[in-house]
Amino acid sequence: MKELNRWFVTNRRDLPWRHSPRDPWAVLVSEVMLQQTPVVRVQPAWEAWLARWPDATSLANDQPGEAVIMWDRLGYPRRALRLHSAAVRIRDEFGGRVPDDYDTLLSLPGIGDYTASAILAFAYRRTIPVLDTNVRRVLARSRHGLAYPRGSAVTRTERQELAEILPTSGEQAATTSEAFMELGALICTSQNPVCTQCPLATNCHWYNSGQPANQQPPNRQARFAGSDREVRGRIMQLIRSTPAGVTQAELDLTWPDPAQLSRAQASLVADGLLVETADKRYTLPTS
Repeated sequence: MKELNRWFVTNRRDLPWRHSPRDPWAVLVSEVMLQQTPVVRVQPAWEAWLARWPDATSLANDQPGEAVIMWDRLGYPRRALRLHSAAVRIRDEFGGRVPDDYDTLLSLPGIGDYTASAILAFAYRRTIPVLDTNVRRVLARSRHGLAYPRGSAVTRTERQELAEILPTSGEQAATTSEAFMELGALICTSQNPVCTQCPLATNCHWYNSGQPANQQPPNRQARFAGSDREVRGRIMQLIRSTPAGVTQAELDLTWPDPAQLSRAQASLVADGLLVETADKRYTLPTS
């Protein structure tokens, strides 16, 4: 992995959550934000979030609706509620300190295998496999000659394979994991990879086999325009700008299709993002 790490030193993006010393709360927030949102949109949101809530306790002491407002248009605002719920657990059960144990991290709202592993690797500098979509693609191509990973879920074989090639030193293993992720994000991309600039090209089975189209590309996300996601976004935009709450009549003006509006509204209520008050208004959650 020496070639990969040398490439990373020269080509790594200067992302603020990578700055030393690594603060576990800052890393946790970045990983939750990055789950389904591009880096270019996450960075300013992350900086604003940390300026307001520099630790888990400060977020836990605020209302969950404020977290949704700050989330703004990052998408999938349930992540903001889960992050608030995780902050409450961290404050109440762990003295405001982000846990450094895998199973404990998994017990927090919104934290899955990837995020728990990323926190341990990048914040606590532990030797642990970190497998996101980019890393899985790099491994599939370089080691197995496959255009894309098999299936959408991380497998035990992939985790074992990565564990075997990571350095034993926690610091070096974390750097290598970041390098794999960066390579997948910048060079070994899903579409139009720049193989001639890849530090692994010499030994990459896929590149040396002529880049065969031997796997189906991952499913693209369904279109946004006209979807229930767009309706949910319209409703959330109105609610974020009107913290005191809105009436049903005001909600009805956000979308012309009553059936689709009702479906999207019901889903927001079910997710806890929209709360009906006793006086029949709709607001962000307050507790």
